[in-house]
Amino acid sequence: MSIFVILGLLVCIEAQGSSAVTTVFVQKGDDLILNVGPKAYFVKWKFNERVIVVFDTEGGRIIDPGFTGRIEFPVKTFSVKLKNLQEADSGVYAAQVSRIMGGGMLTLAEYKVTVQGPVSPVELTVDSVDSVFSRGSDSCNLTVTCSTQHSHISSTFRCVSRTCSQEGGEQSELTTSGASLHVYLMYGAIICNHSNQVTNDFKRIEPFCPQCAGSEGSSAGTSVYLVKMVVFSVGLIIMVFAVITVHLMEKFKKHK
Repeated sequence: MSIFVILGLLVCIEAQGSSAVTTVFVQKGDDLILNVGPKAYFVKWKFNERVIVVFDTEGGRIIDPGFTGRIEFPVKTFSVKLKNLQEADSGVYAAQVSRIMGGGMLTLAEYKVTVQGPVSPVELTVDSVDSVFSRGSDSCNLTVTCSTQHSHISSTFRCVSRTCSQEGGEQSELTTSGASLHVYLMYGAIICNHSNQVTNDFKRIEPFCPQCAGSEGSSAGTSVYLVKMVVFSVGLIIMVFAVITVHLMEKFKKHK
């Protein structure tokens, strides 16, 4: 290949090259393909300024011993596939090509990779219920705690006639692992959610006052309802019996 063809190719690459960084989040243990757009010569991949792969002009590859067995080449280009990523593999991966004129390196592709493990499970517990429930009220104040391994959030909800609101709005906190812990209302339920960019775990409860009132309030309401039903039923039976009795007496008189 002539020097003019190589120069033309590199000028084309420089025009197409981009300094934009692509942000990627990967779950721990997964694989990741890093693609390179235009073809070039003398390409090398770097991880945090450490050269991990070099492609020579004849299609051969030189791999950093620390990455042997952890890099594959899925297609006949300069793309690479990183295997079984761990948190320590988080960082900046860049594909570069040497400039013929002017020295320095031209970046063909750059990825900021963040490897995250699954979030820890969450727990959603009811801390307190306003004492008004013991009197069978249809409104209540409910305090809950949304917690995970190293973080927790407490929030209070007020429910009136099965309609609830959250004091202060949605509550959130950034955990030590970089994940987010949220507690909020959605479709009438309290949600406790722990999530990062790749996984999440959540719990939910429905904080309606008839459920929050406790067994005493619920039993009292049920007892009143049962008493009303019994009284109504007995009254109805007596009325029916009276009508039948009158009808039979009239029929007996006519027959006599």
